[in-house]
Order: sequence, then structure tokens, then C-alpha cells
Amino acid sequence: MIVTYTDLPELGRVKRGKVRDIYDLDDYLLLVATDRVSAFDVILSDPIPDKGRILTQISAFWFKIISDLTPHHLLSIDVENFPAPCQKYRDILQGRSMLVKKAQPLPVECIVRGYLAGSGWQEYQRQGSICGCSLPAGLRESDRLPEPIFTPSTKAEAGDHDQNITCAEMTSQVGAEIAERVQALSLAIYQRAQAQAEPQGIIIADTKFEFGLSEGELILIDEILTPDSSRFWPRAEYEPGRPQHSFDKQYLRDYLTKIGWNRQPPSPNLPPEIIQATRKRYLEALVRLTGQELETKA
Repeated sequence: MIVTYTDLPELGRVKRGKVRDIYDLDDYLLLVATDRVSAFDVILSDPIPDKGRILTQISAFWFKIISDLTPHHLLSIDVENFPAPCQKYRDILQGRSMLVKKAQPLPVECIVRGYLAGSGWQEYQRQGSICGCSLPAGLRESDRLPEPIFTPSTKAEAGDHDQNITCAEMTSQVGAEIAERVQALSLAIYQRAQAQAEPQGIIIADTKFEFGLSEGELILIDEILTPDSSRFWPRAEYEPGRPQHSFDKQYLRDYLTKIGWNRQPPSPNLPPEIIQATRKRYLEALVRLTGQELETKA
């Protein structure tokens, strides 16, 4: 079942994000991961089959792995544990939804980079640094950095573009104490994940986290360490000095760049072979990272 949008009137939809539909269940939120996909902060016109289920399964895996490092918002991904009004929609919800704690999201995205790629590589070429973090001269595209760096960005609404900011700019938005904590936590989670992923043949080149405040407590929210929020490279094929093959939506971005899309809506339609190749990469990330196949329970 491909799920592009959900309309579950008895649950009272709050809003639609780029990928998730969010429902307010009074004491909790229900996050439904659809099969929508975005690139360059634009929601594309074609979905990727099973994408929402893959993201949910990967996120649930990682929340367990890092649960000792920080509190997080995930309560359950099993519809059996959801409030009674959700049971009517179990066929839609099973495998692609998370029951989570409510939190007030911080207005920044917490990005950790272990390798030089994407917008970080572009910024380094211009000025030898990323978000105010100075780096050694002479680095090549895809080089491993001397140590992982924390490079925050703004958090854009659907249709808008995230903007890299400095740690000082982040501090001015969230305060010094929270800024220091999210930086330390982001780096610790990334290092834990990298140590887990590399033996499975995946390099996590970079990733982004989101945090929020729940009853005054800082917690990790949203999805974590998925192909939507990370760059996953096959370790066996890693070769610095060039772009890398990947198990994430970089493949989709590369296709859209190749055909000359101007990165403004509406997006072009995706050929079936591009859709299937993207789905294949997401599935391979799931299997390699978690050792699990895609759960088929509906």
C-alpha cells in the first residue's frame, strides 16, 4: 500500500510536514510517515513505495541503540499500544507510525559531519570552513574530517530552504546551556551510530538531529539516522576525491540535478526506474544497518 497523504478525521490532523502527517492525540502525538519524498526542500510529485515504513523501522532501531545517551520521544511503533481511536486506522498506521511524547521543537537542526560532502564541501571550497568551523587546507571531496564537527542550520517549513548557521547564531536562538547540550549529544549519538554502522559496511558521512523540550526536559525528537536525514555510503566502495555511491536520497538529488530541475515547485515527474532504484537503496540501508528485512505486517 502506497500512502501519500493520510486523512484520519477522528484523530484530528495538526499539520503536514515534508514527509510526516502529525495528529494530536491530546496526551501524545501520532507521527505518520508517508511515502512522500522531498529533495532540495521541495516535496516531489511522486512517492517512493514503502519509504515511510522503512524510515519508521530504521528510526525505531536507532532509538533503542542510543536510548542510554539521551531521553527521546518514541513511545511505541506498535498500533496495539496506540489509543483506541487509532485502531480503526490500523491498516494505514501499522509499520509507518510512531506514538511519541509531545515536545516543543527547537528552531534549529543539529547537523553532524564526519566527512566532507554536500553543502559542507561547497562551503569549504569557498572559504575553507563550514558554519564557522575552520578545517585544514587541502581536503578533498568526501575526505574524512580530522574529527566530527557540529554544524547547525535553520529549520525550514515545507517549501522553504534550510540555511547553515554558526554555533554562535544557534546559541542566540536557544541559549548557551541548551546549545552546549545539543552539540554534545549530537556528536555522541553520531559517534555511537558510526561505530554501529561501519562494521555493517556503511559509512555515515553526515546526519541531522532534532531536539525539543518536553515538560522542561531536552529530548531527541523526529526521525533519526535514516536515509532521509543522513548520507550513507558503502564502506567497501569509499574513495575520497569524488562523490560517493550512497544508500540515501542523494541518488534522487543527483538525478534531479542531471535533468536541470531548478529546485522550485512543481517538481518533475520521476521515471519508474528512478523510483524503484531509490526504493532499493532505502531498503539496502535498512538491511545493512539493522540486520532486519522490511516488516510486512499490515
